[in-house]
Amino acid sequence: MSMPASGTLRVTLLSLHGLIRARDCELGRDADTGGQVKYVLELAEELSRREEVESVELVTRQIFDERVGPDYAQVEEIINPKAKIVRVPFGPKRYLRKEGLWPYLETFIDQMLGHYRRVGLPDLIHGHYADAGYAGAQLARLLHVPYVFTGHSLGRVKRQRLIAASQESKAPKPPRELDKKFKFTVREEAEEFALETASMVITSTGQEVEEQYAVYDHYQPDRMEVIPPGVDLDQFYPVDESEPLPRIHDLLTPFLKDSEKPMVVAMARPDERKNIEMLVRVFGENPKFREMANLVLVLGSRDDLREMPSGQRRVLTNVLHLIDVYDLYGHVAYPKAHRPSDVPELYRLTARRKGIFVNPALTEPFGLTLLEAAASGVPIVATNDGGPRDIIANCQNGLLIDPLSAEDIDHALMRCLTEPEQWQTWSENGIEGSRTHYSWANHVDRYLRDVTEIIEQSATPALAQSMGRTTRRLPEFDRIIMTDLDNTLTGDDEALADFVDLLNTAGRDVGFGIDTGRSLDEAMSLITKLNLPRPDVLSAAVGTELYYGEGLTPDLSWRKQIKHHWQPKLVHEVLDSIPGLFLQTEKDQTEFKISYRIDPEDSPSVAQIRKMLRSAGLRVKVVLSLGSFLDIIPLRGGSELSLRHLAYRWGFEPERLLVAGDCGNDEGMLKGGTLGVVVGNYSPELEKLRRLPRIYFAEGNHARGIMEGIEYYDFLNHIRIPNDKIEHEPGKHRTSEKAGEESNEHQDDEPAGDTNDDRNQRQSSEAAAAS
Repeated sequence: MSMPASGTLRVTLLSLHGLIRARDCELGRDADTGGQVKYVLELAEELSRREEVESVELVTRQIFDERVGPDYAQVEEIINPKAKIVRVPFGPKRYLRKEGLWPYLETFIDQMLGHYRRVGLPDLIHGHYADAGYAGAQLARLLHVPYVFTGHSLGRVKRQRLIAASQESKAPKPPRELDKKFKFTVREEAEEFALETASMVITSTGQEVEEQYAVYDHYQPDRMEVIPPGVDLDQFYPVDESEPLPRIHDLLTPFLKDSEKPMVVAMARPDERKNIEMLVRVFGENPKFREMANLVLVLGSRDDLREMPSGQRRVLTNVLHLIDVYDLYGHVAYPKAHRPSDVPELYRLTARRKGIFVNPALTEPFGLTLLEAAASGVPIVATNDGGPRDIIANCQNGLLIDPLSAEDIDHALMRCLTEPEQWQTWSENGIEGSRTHYSWANHVDRYLRDVTEIIEQSATPALAQSMGRTTRRLPEFDRIIMTDLDNTLTGDDEALADFVDLLNTAGRDVGFGIDTGRSLDEAMSLITKLNLPRPDVLSAAVGTELYYGEGLTPDLSWRKQIKHHWQPKLVHEVLDSIPGLFLQTEKDQTEFKISYRIDPEDSPSVAQIRKMLRSAGLRVKVVLSLGSFLDIIPLRGGSELSLRHLAYRWGFEPERLLVAGDCGNDEGMLKGGTLGVVVGNYSPELEKLRRLPRIYFAEGNHARGIMEGIEYYDFLNHIRIPNDKIEHEPGKHRTSEKAGEESNEHQDDEPAGDTNDDRNQRQSSEAAAAS
């Protein structure tokens, strides 16, 4: 196997949440700006140092929000000559925590298609965390680009740990409440989607592979590689006793009666999962512990406790209450803020004071802070989970603890404080072990070895040809009306006749397309029967076939892409004998679509059916429509992807595509940057789209609803998008501190703004107000 030629490898890293900037990272500012941000920045930097790498793009979300500052609004930020941060706008302009991003990921996908059409396709897409995992997987499926996924933390594991911790507490939270807050259901499905798509899953530890990813249906250990992240050894190195005391010493001294004592340091954001309250209780309940050491809590940075999101404020307030209850004043330091440069100096100060770094988190996928402490010569005490297990096994530099056991935590910390020879051994082991096992150079060596093999074994993407970068369009028109056929276009003969008249007078610059679950022959038979114009574009068989023009020319690039991993014989073996599933007639089956009727009373749920297929090793999509029709199609098929393929190939901006539908298999093409119209006779499964931008719910049924949508968007003239606004301008829609808090806390419950009301007049007036 050969490495890529010098300077030819183009890598896209996707990390959509958190506040990412190249200089002075605000690590710990909130729950989303932590180790993942540091990981992707340092990975990008090390990749860009390699000869074989031409460029690295770290793609994140563009944010316009005076609360977080102007840095995160820059479209591009240079990391070095071969690496840069690219910020893509999607969703509200203001900063959202990660749970609030889910409704807007299709818009991000559309934005990235435009980006790739301008700059060309990368050789590799690497998604980080579940949100970018989903978006990256969709892009990889559509563009046929090799895909790598890193979960960082996993929703199913986090759900289990939080439920267990909640049951131990005095006021346990019901699982439904946890799901509402953390969006576990959608997150776990996104992780399954990413695992299903990825050619390689990069994990930090063997425990992640064996115990965490193993709880997923798409667990395939042969596609998982344990490549531990590195530590920046230029920043994190052993203390020189001759150096003057650092600035961080002056920040801690006002809190402490005796700043010369050993320090037990915890550094984490104020989050329930980080288990900081347990650590304070352990410290407060052991007088000898308090006599021997100071407790230093570095819990991110804050200007005003009252302005913090309520979850973080609650944790920090509980910590302050415990300090008061145990009367720990003079024994605990909790500085309000620190600079990035203070962090390595804090580790060295801890080593100088013969202290300990402790991570008592309920779950810890890796724990970069543990590596930083080790490289600085600080022994560690950490939760017996994930990364800490491997770090301590490799470095022999500390102790593992049960994060739910106060006795276990107390015993480990007291041992570190009372055994000076052991402390010295652990300190030296950490310095040596971190350099032997955890360097970014080693990480990227293995990374490039593995991804090079994947790229060499992958076919050249069909859309990497020149057609993906030209301005060529489908003949004669610059916009397309794309509509579902059954129940959307049909159902009202008078309205259909009016719609045909509208098309005939619309002008040659307006194209007409059909998207249907029917086969080509079935679709054309109905189109002829209804005296519809011959479509300029026809997406048939639930987005698995794509045809153009008078001659219904098949799109061979689309056909080439979607047959990837398609195993129809095995689908039949798994599903044909399942109670409640009945194969539809032969005319409803196509090369890339297997169709069933479903009896909900006797059949498994769609989730169970999906799990059966995954357990059989099948990588397919399951589409339910109208509660009765179940279609199994290839992983890379579907209306949403066929529509985006069409737009990418022929250079249409999403707002030049008006799409209309009425049921579940239309959902994918309605979401995102296209102009969506849901006709009045829609199926209930589309109700969840009501508050999303660019989706108009018409009053009129069938073709009358489509025409209502055409008028709403003024699609035949100068296109306008009244429902594009999803919030007022940042800083103008909230005035009080309380309102600012609500913006953070409730933004994930549902998309901001009432932009998809079912009345045209109300939508227009709200859009005018937002403007």
